[in-house]
Amino acid sequence: MRTDDKLDQMEERPTDRARPPRMTRTRLWLFWGTLAVYLAIVAGVLATSWLVTFDWQVMFFRPYKQWPEIHAFLDYFVVLGQRGPTAVAVAAWLGWRCWRQRNLHPLLVLGASLLLLNITVGAAKLGMSRLGPHYATTVGANEMWLGGDIFPSGHTANAVVTWGVLAYLATTPLRRRTLSVIAALGALGVGMTTVYLGTHWVSDVLLGWAAGLLVLLAMPWLEPGVTWVEDRLMGILLRLWLRLRPDSLRGPLPAGSLAPGVSRQRIAPEGEVLVRETIGAGTGSRSAAHAPDGWPHHPSRPYTIRSERTPVTPAGSRRPPHADRVPRTTPLSPTSGRGRNGSG
Repeated sequence: MRTDDKLDQMEERPTDRARPPRMTRTRLWLFWGTLAVYLAIVAGVLATSWLVTFDWQVMFFRPYKQWPEIHAFLDYFVVLGQRGPTAVAVAAWLGWRCWRQRNLHPLLVLGASLLLLNITVGAAKLGMSRLGPHYATTVGANEMWLGGDIFPSGHTANAVVTWGVLAYLATTPLRRRTLSVIAALGALGVGMTTVYLGTHWVSDVLLGWAAGLLVLLAMPWLEPGVTWVEDRLMGILLRLWLRLRPDSLRGPLPAGSLAPGVSRQRIAPEGEVLVRETIGAGTGSRSAAHAPDGWPHHPSRPYTIRSERTPVTPAGSRRPPHADRVPRTTPLSPTSGRGRNGSG
């Protein structure tokens, strides 16, 4: 099979990769509004406001004693917010998508979101050191800076981010809306479950929802860094593939467009670029370089771009190389110049 034919097949392969969400004006307003709510919750707890009073009222109500019949079920349901199991489950699904799309973008987005979540939520937990309901020391106090690590709720924030990433990476608006609703209901259930079990105050859960939503809303700002890391890792994987299979075609590349301004290239075993594609904002352009001497598929001629290929006849076969040559005329015989009457 010709190399250019193989490239055509790879370009026509279907892909389910969609352009990631941009930081639109609406998304920006949601981010700053959520940040204001986040700061208001922290200020309310620090000031021992009505929010702390409500925390103690729910704690004295002891929901796990009011409805003990659902305790066993909620003990398992709360695992949907635990970082380890949820990260493994979502990473397995996104890993399959990476294999199908021939890129690392879904897994890198998950990794970037969890990294940002751990940094922001972990810093808040350590900075405020609030004790949980089971370890509270003074009735009516906010229990801040006493060595705890429950403010904000990590289970709640993790449920928002881990399942929300699936909605963020959805390829159609309908899937995105559907997965957003499912992720929101799941995060709501996980947060309320922690209150039911008595492991978190209500204000912990409210701050966990806000913290997770802030991470999801900030993800478009991380996309350039994710794309940069993806390009470097894909280059390493391609070179490793070519080192293991030096006589094969180039390793798998993303079938769809990557991102505006991101270049996609194919590399020969000797390291020379064969095809380079630059994807613009709306249109794409391709430039081609010659293959090195001794390229196994075409030893004696350079790679040609699509516009320079030999045209295809209606029957489906390519025209022979000598089709464009000028036909050679047969030299005149001694009698070829005579007239019709036989005289010269």
